[in-house]
Amino acid sequence: MTSVTAKAVFRQPDIEYHPDEGKYRARSMRLFTENPDRANVPLSEGFPVQVDGPIVWEGKNWTNEDRWIYRLNAEQLEEINDALGYFKNLNKPMGYLSKETFPLPTLSTTLRGLAHELYSGRGFFVLRTLPIDTYTKADIAIVFAGTLIIRTIVRPAHVILGISSHVGSARGKQDATGAVISHIKDLSVSHAHEKGGIGNAAYTTDKQVFHTDIGDLIALMALQTAAEGGTSRISSGGRIYNELAATRPDIIRTLSVPWPLDSFGGNPGYTMRPLLYHEDGHAIIQYSRRHFTGYSTQKRSPHIPPITEEQAEALDVVHFLAEKYSLCLNFQKGDIQYINSMGLLHARDAFKNDAEHT
Repeated sequence: MTSVTAKAVFRQPDIEYHPDEGKYRARSMRLFTENPDRANVPLSEGFPVQVDGPIVWEGKNWTNEDRWIYRLNAEQLEEINDALGYFKNLNKPMGYLSKETFPLPTLSTTLRGLAHELYSGRGFFVLRTLPIDTYTKADIAIVFAGTLIIRTIVRPAHVILGISSHVGSARGKQDATGAVISHIKDLSVSHAHEKGGIGNAAYTTDKQVFHTDIGDLIALMALQTAAEGGTSRISSGGRIYNELAATRPDIIRTLSVPWPLDSFGGNPGYTMRPLLYHEDGHAIIQYSRRHFTGYSTQKRSPHIPPITEEQAEALDVVHFLAEKYSLCLNFQKGDIQYINSMGLLHARDAFKNDAEHT
């Protein structure tokens, strides 16, 4: 007598990097049809019923950009120039940038107050505006240094590292090469020949959906604006959490268990971790959608565990709630945007370049 044991085959859900609201609603309806009581579950152990604090907000709460923009005056800009000259006269590599080697006698106090907003306040602010056309690229990078994660738009430069050393206490690595500054610009033509293509929407003119970056703080400087589009958006992770905790505790459960993150050819081929954490009454969302869907020519690896239909639904729920409660920032050339990546998600609209804006 021969017996045959059927083995379940798990396939990757029909989900892509760019959220499709129609597919999301159809998936959710199908899952509720299969289990009408799926949302009637308690929260995962230890997770709060609600999180509070000034970092829990909705975009509609912010009606005047003067509440989050700090405009540098002439005296402060001169102080930055003096600090730049001081550091350059030390003849030290950029790794030596710190509050001591880039001294800002009066502006430092202001920056410490703004840093308090990152950790204990709304979670973001914008410095406006550095006259970046008066600096060399190397000088702009010096001025930018200092936060745990530093990202620049379009091109590198020296001025930023010094300012940021008065906001964050350390600089984080951007990638496996050990770089501490990442230059965000369209590489889809110049790097089209690279093996695997461009696997991150950040380096294209495409829309970059809501996500978080590794590290606690992110600094983003605009060296140039787009000819059209490219709006920077942020959203409160705490506000997203509160809605899920109140209406979809099953999604909290889904987000708080380990997921398979694609390393796209790395070793190991994937890692496992949750997308949602809680610490001292705070809810922390940490994820990038492309690790579960792939992006463009960099498809999700076929030989790693797929995500589940419930996880696909959770990805879409988080994204659409982030959009619902988001705030658009009027990012201008020479602005530096600081955000708390433990408490906020961020995104960028698609954009177009021209001969002047590249």
